[in-house]
Amino acid sequence: MKDNENPLVLNKETQLAKESIKTEQKSDRNVPKYEMFLQSHPKGHFMQSPQWAEVKSFWKNEVVTVEDENGNIKGSMSLLIRKVPLLPYTMMYSPRGPVCDPHDEKTLEALLEKCKVIAKKHRSYVLKMDPDIEVEDTQFEEIVRKLGFKVSRGLKNYEGIQPRFVFRLDLRGKTEEQIMADFHPKVRYNIRLAERKGVKIKVGTREDVADFYKMIVETGIRDHFVVRSKEYYEKVYDCFAPDHVRVFIAQYEGKPIAGTIAILYGNKCWYLYGASINEHRNLMPNYLLQWNMIKWALESGCDIYDFRGVPGDLDEKNPMYGLYRFKVGFKGKFTEFVGMLDYIFNPVAYFIAEKGITAFRDIRRKIYKRK
Repeated sequence: MKDNENPLVLNKETQLAKESIKTEQKSDRNVPKYEMFLQSHPKGHFMQSPQWAEVKSFWKNEVVTVEDENGNIKGSMSLLIRKVPLLPYTMMYSPRGPVCDPHDEKTLEALLEKCKVIAKKHRSYVLKMDPDIEVEDTQFEEIVRKLGFKVSRGLKNYEGIQPRFVFRLDLRGKTEEQIMADFHPKVRYNIRLAERKGVKIKVGTREDVADFYKMIVETGIRDHFVVRSKEYYEKVYDCFAPDHVRVFIAQYEGKPIAGTIAILYGNKCWYLYGASINEHRNLMPNYLLQWNMIKWALESGCDIYDFRGVPGDLDEKNPMYGLYRFKVGFKGKFTEFVGMLDYIFNPVAYFIAEKGITAFRDIRRKIYKRK
């Protein structure tokens, strides 16, 4: 099957056309200084990085920072901005922003004031954020509500821009032996089974992204999810290589049977994408891949390994429950983030645009159910 015959693969020409749009990247930051701040801050995130803005180059990108009296950055937000279809407005989105002390109200307010200026410049109807802040942090929620943000937690699964529920493995002060010992016995068994059966894990190069892409297309068809173009995965690799990204390929008898892409940035490592072919799944390559990514995070001095999204609805009838069951065996913490924060600049445009987004999701959900 060719890519353009597969309804689950984004149209390659459309994707390339989007990515060819000239990106506007203006900000009040020095890039090396900004990156040093992101990578040293406990709330730093790869989606706030200049590299992620390059990946999302079909969005405009601006960065706002707030400095202390000594000129050191104490808060930042990377903003992705794009036009809303059929409306003369844009949406402003800060993925996993802001990066700052979540209880520093003055810094949060200063960042918001800078965002207001940029919103006026780009005719943005809303600023959206889904911060790396856990739902238990009620002090942060009180601050952002006081600043005028609307906090939404109505979605249980994957319908937000970023997943609201993830598994996170705390690596601080632990050895490989201690981490392995904490896994569920079935997980330890499956890791060792893959090794006994001859599954080999290699750290791939850019050329191996092509093999990963073939596998993720097969996975998307099997599991009914949208797959991006091969150029997108290559772009992720190009923007984050060599220091921040790895492609892991599981091989059996010299043939790729599964693969993952992981990003390491600051004090965290994220399992970003995963794929497998239909054959040899009984060899449990995905368990061995996870173990190799965790070891990379540990060797690199990370505090956290992030398995990324899981469903919030833990009903066994949920079609995503198998993903939860796979990840829960690694004994990470089931983490719920505070949710989506909306600061509304234009209430009328917000109402119209959000209704359109909801309608689009409903149509997409019905299409996938028919497949």
